[in-house]
Amino acid sequence: MLANSPQIALPLALPLSRSELDRAAHLRGDQAALDEMWQRAKIIELLGDRFRCAGGSLEFLTSNSITASEKEAERYFLGLDKSGTPYFVLHQSTEIAEFPSEYESLRTVGKSLNPLEIGAAVHALAIAQWHDAHRRCAKCGAQTNSTMGGAVRKCEACESDHHPRTDPAVIVLVKDNADRILLGRQKVWPAKRFSTFAGFVEPGESFESTVLREVAEECGGTVENMRYLGSQPWPFPASLMIAFEATISNPESVKADGEEIEEIIWLDRNDLKSKVASQDLLLPPRISVARAMIEAWYGVDARKDLVGSETWRN
Repeated sequence: MLANSPQIALPLALPLSRSELDRAAHLRGDQAALDEMWQRAKIIELLGDRFRCAGGSLEFLTSNSITASEKEAERYFLGLDKSGTPYFVLHQSTEIAEFPSEYESLRTVGKSLNPLEIGAAVHALAIAQWHDAHRRCAKCGAQTNSTMGGAVRKCEACESDHHPRTDPAVIVLVKDNADRILLGRQKVWPAKRFSTFAGFVEPGESFESTVLREVAEECGGTVENMRYLGSQPWPFPASLMIAFEATISNPESVKADGEEIEEIIWLDRNDLKSKVASQDLLLPPRISVARAMIEAWYGVDARKDLVGSETWRN
């Protein structure tokens, strides 16, 4: 979303979709402007996939505070805030197993960030991980280099331009006509962890067709109607989650596919509240699309009633 642009009303408020930076794409090709902005920028430091934090929020650096070793890291332009202050991310690749305590994952710090910080952090993590994974040209295999403020990688040999790509995936809150929801449990998840159904959009497939296919594949449900709820970037590493609510016509005959989904459960609001309270059911984290969909369906008391543990996939 561009700074000062109007808010678009959607049925679902998604935590990682918040943003207050103008990405200012017109400045990416002006290296002199990028260099000037760097000198007065607020800089996010990203070590691998961990953000430098202080007090439960991002710690913004200045160009003068960067150490000699940090100056070897790559920098990518994120955009401008409403006052015109530029934001960059300084990214250092690493394979260390244990990070210093001041570096935190977006998975843990994300729920405490304000809209400007979360938008900048999501952009920073997504673009940094894309650069890490595309050091070589997909056409000729030669080395690529960052250009256009980090928005492009150019091949040294064939001069091909490579642009960041996002993998779209649908995520679906399955319901029946009695307004119960159906949640599923994947084999790879921690015990008692349940969530909504999801899957990647395949080549040549629409979002709507993906909803029909994924619901049929994972639980055997026949969708009779669906409603778009919103979308959210999911930079773990490069997804865009497109959220739908879908009512199925055969709730009595659904079953887990036995491959990806090993268990399914129908829940009304009282069932969900009691199972969360007893720890018989663990919900997805609050920054996820799945949790937002479940809480929106539950209603205004969700944050008060659904206070059990939350879990990640890994």
